[in-house]
Amino acid sequence: MNTPLLELRTIDYAYQAHRPLLQGLNLTVHQGERLAIRGANGSGKTTLLHLIVGLCKPTRGEIFAFGRLRQTEADFWEVRTQAGLVFQDADDQLFCPTVAEDVAFGLFNLGKTAREVTQITRETLALLGLSDYAERVTYHLSGGEKRLVALATVLAMQPDILLLDEPTTGLDEQAQARVVQILQGLPQAMLIVSHDRDFLAQLTPHQRLLQAGQLKNSSLLQKHPERNSN
Repeated sequence: MNTPLLELRTIDYAYQAHRPLLQGLNLTVHQGERLAIRGANGSGKTTLLHLIVGLCKPTRGEIFAFGRLRQTEADFWEVRTQAGLVFQDADDQLFCPTVAEDVAFGLFNLGKTAREVTQITRETLALLGLSDYAERVTYHLSGGEKRLVALATVLAMQPDILLLDEPTTGLDEQAQARVVQILQGLPQAMLIVSHDRDFLAQLTPHQRLLQAGQLKNSSLLQKHPERNSN
């Protein structure tokens, strides 16, 4: 089998020493694989995504990404160019004056030319039905519109894997259907955190339950349904 895109080995993490959040967690994601992660509020789902891109560091264990052990900030900077994280709160992701500038920001950091950035930005906004939003002030958008723009900033980077944290929050039915259609057509691997079972069912049959600091096999989902999954 090919080298995994991501491999987390016996990961521990705690915000406070006496309150462990993740304990001995293992996870492997291969190229093109789509995996959903469910779990109760506060079970560590968002933290898991943040660990993958180095926004927080494990207290124990190893993170391999794209064939290499990742430990330093320089290691994870490279990971962030290949693993696209869509934050749960779009306001954490959007900081430029206009929609087009937000989408273009990461592309310039990748060293794209101005012409390439303009073309990719235009194509990505069109893909999400946001062409008319290019010059809109991001700050004035609705929550659902911001979420779509946040997704656009990540898709424009053409990452090898998408890390999606509650991607349907704030979306109306039409916008959610559009996101499902787009994600279904993408070749990238995906790691999706969501409470929306109908949404997950349209994208992948492969699900894990994050419970007691570890990822349980999908066969355990019905035996141990999560709580507080409003």
